[in-house]
Amino acid sequence: MDSTEGISHTGFHAGSSPAKHETRAAAEVARRRVRIMSATLYPTLPHPEPVAAPAARLALKTDGTSCGLLDGAWWPRSRDLLSELPALTDVLDPLWGRITRIAVNPEHWPVIPRKVPVSGHIVKAGWFTPEIDPHKLLLLSYGSGRWDLLVIPPRTGAESAARLMAAASDHDGPPLTASALIAAEEARHGVSATDRPPGPEEAWEYEGGASAESAAVPGQTGTPRPAGRLIIGM
Repeated sequence: MDSTEGISHTGFHAGSSPAKHETRAAAEVARRRVRIMSATLYPTLPHPEPVAAPAARLALKTDGTSCGLLDGAWWPRSRDLLSELPALTDVLDPLWGRITRIAVNPEHWPVIPRKVPVSGHIVKAGWFTPEIDPHKLLLLSYGSGRWDLLVIPPRTGAESAARLMAAASDHDGPPLTASALIAAEEARHGVSATDRPPGPEEAWEYEGGASAESAAVPGQTGTPRPAGRLIIGM
């Protein structure tokens, strides 16, 4: 009885082993075919290279304590704080220390997020209706100080924007508010520095068709910059 069971047991394993090997071999062949077909039908596509965001357009006072109510001017390309603020802090963080908070008047900003992700940290955003000029951006750097920038409407013409930048960053300029500078520009030159529809060439520049250098005022190439003024992205 013992010998018969031993033979039967041995024969069972001996008879079933080849079938299992054949099944495994067939499954492996099928898997290879699937991999080959997948590689043929779905080739690996190259990863698109990231597109750098346009540099912030700024004019800043740089020679210590300045006169007036403003520390410079910022000319954003849109009224979208989420997309515009990172380029601004990329410039200001190394100059003024990490910007941790901003505040605006909601009159010209359709959406004001509570937090804005920028390079390496988060900027908290707030708004105040009576306390902050509608054309001003208030910035705070933890442990460093406060700065006030004129916000030039995004679709302002290049020449008008350049004049406003120069006025806001002039160390000895008159103590005008941001809205007063905008009003003065409109009164003196008859140009509305507001969010007007852009012309064909300006629209191309706003959409990324030209570099930030195209925003400079014609005829000013090579002109020495006044001492104590830092101009970026123009």
